[in-house]
Amino acid sequence: MGDPSCLYSHTLHRQGYVLGRREAPADSHQLQHSHTVHVSSLLPSSVCSPSAKALDKKSSLQVVHKHGPCSQLHQDKANIPTHAEVLLQDEARVKSIHSRLGRKPGSSDVDETDAAQLPAKDGSVVGSGNYIVTVGLGTPKKGLSLVFDTGSDITWTQCQPCAKSCYKQRDPIFAPSQSSTYSNISCTSTACSSLTSATGNSPGCASSACVYGIQYGDSSFSVGFFAKEKLTLTPTDEFDNFLFGCGQNNQGLFGGSAGLLGLGRDQLSLPSQTASKYKKFFSYCLPSSASSDGFLAFGYGGGVSKSVKFTTLSTVSQGESFYGIDITGISVGGQKLSISASLFTTAGTIIDSGTVITRLPPTAYAALRSSFRQKMTQYPRAQALAILDTCYDFSKYSSVSIPKISFFFSGGVEVPIDAKGILYANSISQVCLAFAGNSDDTDIGIVGNTQQKTLQVVYDGAGGRIGFATGACS
Repeated sequence: MGDPSCLYSHTLHRQGYVLGRREAPADSHQLQHSHTVHVSSLLPSSVCSPSAKALDKKSSLQVVHKHGPCSQLHQDKANIPTHAEVLLQDEARVKSIHSRLGRKPGSSDVDETDAAQLPAKDGSVVGSGNYIVTVGLGTPKKGLSLVFDTGSDITWTQCQPCAKSCYKQRDPIFAPSQSSTYSNISCTSTACSSLTSATGNSPGCASSACVYGIQYGDSSFSVGFFAKEKLTLTPTDEFDNFLFGCGQNNQGLFGGSAGLLGLGRDQLSLPSQTASKYKKFFSYCLPSSASSDGFLAFGYGGGVSKSVKFTTLSTVSQGESFYGIDITGISVGGQKLSISASLFTTAGTIIDSGTVITRLPPTAYAALRSSFRQKMTQYPRAQALAILDTCYDFSKYSSVSIPKISFFFSGGVEVPIDAKGILYANSISQVCLAFAGNSDDTDIGIVGNTQQKTLQVVYDGAGGRIGFATGACS
């Protein structure tokens, strides 16, 4: 950064220099199709700068990154994973999604005495995402920070007395005995048998109480009583008899959160259980960095940007609880890649709030990578970071110019990815293209949360559509 030309980077960009190095003068086409990114903005600040402008605060919750300064969980620094660890966990999550889509539902049973024997490959989705919201549970209500996840259905939290084990969480652990509205679900009820589709495991039974078990692909798990309780989402929105898991044996990488809020499509998910009020309609905006915030809003009253564009929600075979979406093309720097749309159709794609890095069919990723590298030849390369194979060293620059990337979805919907959704920075000297290829063109594609940053993503379950609007939070 000692280069005096830093001060003039904007002017120099226009004159065809990049920080002291001459390059071919950029034509207006190139400027129009690239983002100028300040290198210092690629790393999150250690100070929380809340920004979220939820369009209507009544039915919305603040969203924060679980490891960022806006999260109360952030104070336990020892639990913050490195970027390489985050990407390894992400790879495990993707493998578990792929394995979940290739098996029969209800193929394993829960044994409440030894949850650790739940087969990891059959578990639900790993990790559990990076973004948390705070909801109220019980009477009197207790605030709980939960990771929200569109790739999971059942909502659960750790519960006293933690009969077998609880991991360390920031909020006080929920105590059912202190709530006047808590009750267990009986083994013989239909609600109990509905756990099979929501968790991939058949329920167990302990003293006539229904026992749920859910395991994630990284060997994290939660087992406990399936129960009903009053859920308070916002000061005006309360739901009696909300079905959730009260975890008595919990282990894993939940980053100090109290549990998980399931936003999938199964009948036990939060959107399904609150459908009479919200009509399975919700939206969120994930902040551009861990030092800012976003929102999760429910119902039409949650407010939707005027500029939202909708595409059709599709259903993935054997993955009915995932939100399927049809990619038809990708552009880099304003140029559509020559990839046949059938490549995306063959594999199918889901949009997922819990996967970090977007996964594409390897043929599509190769085309994206090749075009991106071609437009980034002026910058020195850096070594790969876990699954990210296209990395750059920006340590000698104060600002850089990167090609814009857009996704195209069925119905002709173009969604431009925010500049912060194109790059993943480990450090200024290792900034990577934030996409990866699957191992096979038949593996399902995943639109991950890095690429969703600053977009308002609207899920209209009843209307069978998904919408996108740009610039909904910063």
